[in-house]
Amino acid sequence: MAGQFQAPKGVPDYFPPRSNSFLAVQNAIGHAATLAGYGYVELPVFEDVNLFVRGIGESTDVVSKEMYVFEDRGGRTLALRPEGTAGVARLVIEHGLDKGQLPVKLWYQGPFFRAERPQQGRYRQLQQVGIEAIGAPDPALDVEVISVADDAFRSLGLRNFNLMLTSLGCANCRPEYKEKLIAYLEKLDLDEETKTRGKLNPLRVLDDKRPEVQKLLDKAPLMINELCDACANYHREVEDLLEATDVKFTPAPKLVRGLDYYTRTTFEFDHPGLGAQSGIGGGGRYDGLMSSLGGNDLSGIGFGIGTDRTLMACEAENLIVGEKSLIDVFIVPIGDRAHQLAVSLLQQIRAANLRADMAYGDRGLKGAMKAADKSGAQIAVVIGDEEVSNSRVQIKNLGDSSQVQVALGDMVAHLIQVIRQTEQS
Repeated sequence: MAGQFQAPKGVPDYFPPRSNSFLAVQNAIGHAATLAGYGYVELPVFEDVNLFVRGIGESTDVVSKEMYVFEDRGGRTLALRPEGTAGVARLVIEHGLDKGQLPVKLWYQGPFFRAERPQQGRYRQLQQVGIEAIGAPDPALDVEVISVADDAFRSLGLRNFNLMLTSLGCANCRPEYKEKLIAYLEKLDLDEETKTRGKLNPLRVLDDKRPEVQKLLDKAPLMINELCDACANYHREVEDLLEATDVKFTPAPKLVRGLDYYTRTTFEFDHPGLGAQSGIGGGGRYDGLMSSLGGNDLSGIGFGIGTDRTLMACEAENLIVGEKSLIDVFIVPIGDRAHQLAVSLLQQIRAANLRADMAYGDRGLKGAMKAADKSGAQIAVVIGDEEVSNSRVQIKNLGDSSQVQVALGDMVAHLIQVIRQTEQS
């Protein structure tokens, strides 16, 4: 149809009933963070572009190719946020949270923006939930962060996901390793773009998904084998603690995240049911980020879990997450007097923490009951002129079609009882 608007390419819409599942996924991750003592923060959707250039790394694909950058009316150069960690670090520094009790433990949620080539599971507006713990270089904290993600996935019923784990070393051991990797890459027959990437950020070449490149990397030196004693001991303790908490993981020596700030513990969750875009979340430690942004030299660790991808993983496992129905009770008023009473009854039912709706407009009994059936409600409350006169209502169970008459004053208590019995059965 000419003139019809569509959502921008690569930006998914969520609407009922699937949006109920989206919210359930988002809430499950947030709940797992809250149980571990993480406080919620609301971050700006756009920031000074230099926050991401300095924080993420100028040579990363995220900064060099994927950020949405614009100039505002005041001539400031801003960027839509491509990730959350740099924004949290800026918030912690700006508001002096790093001067209080450590670690600072925060979580956030919302949309992030990357100008990528849209495909299944890879969006230009992606939704994430993330946590950050800043101020304690402790392997136990690394394990807590990983466990929060693991707990969140399991609370949704997910079982077929994998945790991949490695260490990317520190400022002491990584420079020497980088030199070894660059020397190895220079001997390979790589295309020009990959050669350039190898000079700017050699670790990113290890993450190349092309089989022909991976074949050339068979004997490449790996960071996990070049760790200094401190990093090796740290990583061994992380692995031991994960095993002690029954969190299953797979060593992934070629794992590389797309952001430059990662050090030491680095991890990614993937789900084989999603095909090529199998990552559903990941993160790691970032020991130099705070100081690079002008703050105290504090270590941090966090993750970003893709809400979109996690929902897709639930669907791949045929899991039902979230409420299938938007309401519990649907009021069917027949006649003007009943319609007026229904408006009052709606407020009473909702005040009892039950979700309620009614048949709006001038509908007859047949049309109103059809609307009740389509609503997904468990119960219909039918009111006609006779019921108004007798201060009674007809309560119909839309599951088994049973029906009882109840006094108006007892209606809310009866509805609560019926719904509780239905939930327990």
